[in-house]
Amino acid sequence: MTRRTDWPDGPGRPEPPDRPDRGAPSSSRAEQGTPLGPEEQARAICLRLLTGTPRTRQQLADALRTRGIPDEAAEEVLSRFEDVGLIDDAAFAEAWVESRHHSRGLARRALARELRTKGVDSALIADAMGQLDADQEERTARELVERKLRTTRGLDREKRLRRLAGMLARKGYPEGVALRVVRRALEEEGEDPELLEHHLPDV
Repeated sequence: MTRRTDWPDGPGRPEPPDRPDRGAPSSSRAEQGTPLGPEEQARAICLRLLTGTPRTRQQLADALRTRGIPDEAAEEVLSRFEDVGLIDDAAFAEAWVESRHHSRGLARRALARELRTKGVDSALIADAMGQLDADQEERTARELVERKLRTTRGLDREKRLRRLAGMLARKGYPEGVALRVVRRALEEEGEDPELLEHHLPDV
């Protein structure tokens, strides 16, 4: 009796069974070289952009539009990502406020401006700003001025005032807070309050 492994080559020899690694169709469309649909492309783009870096819905929508993803497909994917928590503008805003205030000393006005440029809804921005009250904002302003004071020593009084108040203004602090904090810091350093009066209004 001829064993299966001893069949001779020829027309009577049975064909070997199909194997996945011998040209069988792949389950992955990307592996087959088949172009991805708009939603699949949008999903891949969003996942790549979200890797290691939280982003707002608007940031992702802008990125999809730039890459030519149709609006309908983009909206479908973005809504799905929101449903499962991959996009969370409220959490993004809260984390942004905490991080940027403590690392950069930014005030509420500057933080709100940054969040608006990232497309965060005004109501969510207002909620996030609730983490910072006026007292915390003023404490941070005092810390910023105290650190900056050393670099302004040796300058004339007016120039010091402009530099210190300007630094706080660029970080979004209201004028009243900036002037009050600068005045107090300079008085504690030994500046004559009467001389300061010529440069700073009474606040």
